[in-house]
Amino acid sequence: MKHTPLYNLHVKSGAKMVPFAGFEMPVQYEGINSEHLAVREAAGMFDVSHMGNFFITGTDAAKYLQYLTSNDIAKLYPGKVQYSTLTNVQGGIVDDLLVYMLDENHYMLVVNAANIEKDLKHLQSFLSKFDDVRLEDRSGEYAIIAVQGPGSVELMNEVTGEALEKMKFYTHRELEIAGIPVLLSTTGYTGEKGFEIYLSAADAPSVWNRVAQVGLAYDLKFCGLGARDTLRLEKGYCLYGNDINDKTTPLEAGLGWITKLETGFLGSDVLKRQKEEGLARRLTGFVMKQKAIPRHGYKIIDAKGNVLGEVTSGTMSPVLKQGIGMGYIPPAYSQPGNEIFILVRNKPIPAETVKLPFV
Repeated sequence: MKHTPLYNLHVKSGAKMVPFAGFEMPVQYEGINSEHLAVREAAGMFDVSHMGNFFITGTDAAKYLQYLTSNDIAKLYPGKVQYSTLTNVQGGIVDDLLVYMLDENHYMLVVNAANIEKDLKHLQSFLSKFDDVRLEDRSGEYAIIAVQGPGSVELMNEVTGEALEKMKFYTHRELEIAGIPVLLSTTGYTGEKGFEIYLSAADAPSVWNRVAQVGLAYDLKFCGLGARDTLRLEKGYCLYGNDINDKTTPLEAGLGWITKLETGFLGSDVLKRQKEEGLARRLTGFVMKQKAIPRHGYKIIDAKGNVLGEVTSGTMSPVLKQGIGMGYIPPAYSQPGNEIFILVRNKPIPAETVKLPFV
């Protein structure tokens, strides 16, 4: 089991540690619900240092990324961040990721921890198609700390001594925290205002402690993977391995907004055909009409008992106090307001399809 640079601080703070993507990570501190609500109402801090960091440089770096990612790399400029997907020849999702343009011909990719090795092999296999591209895996050299919630701007203003409310969504800049150089971005996985702090692994404990100290006045709570998952699900954000994988396409997953078919990325020909012929299934959100929690893998059926699909993600929403979930079902059933049923321990429980996000 690998440890992030903040492991000892989590243990000291009484976190419940669990295995996740090869790391021992905090799943919760005082409880998922209270951590979740802290992020919705005040501020929460997460260790996301298990994520992978790849650096792409060279005069063909933009062309290379334009070919391998579904969003339009040409829209980036130094200081801008983009959400995108890595695709395969079949148009399936190899991973979802963030692309940071650090400078001209210089990019950072932030990838899911469980996919670091797979993504690296995928990216390496296309290097020979381009004349001047270098790919460097520097995962493990960096720590990433996320500070999220409506109180995060004021909190981080005090931490940095800067007016961070001027930063636009999905941008980044370099600054210092307690004399330590960091890259700060207005990104996150909670649907709230917030920041992600990238810094050297060795400096992570000092910055974590500094934010924690200032955070006392802002009701900051330490948060684990459990709250991270319920927060992202309330916003309808996909989790790789659950809601998206190598066999699901960005169009099926509702990620058409980051799928720029005109750029000619890998697999875009397949996706063009899929768009023309019509989707056979769509990732759809639903809310339980009775007290029940939909779990990953539960069957989704119609009123006659025909199987429509299965739940990819589900939980009890801490904000709505209702069971919520997502799953792939035929488009005829995916419009908001349709009744479907979730098989919970072989009993069909009614649910209603809804427009995402849930909250």
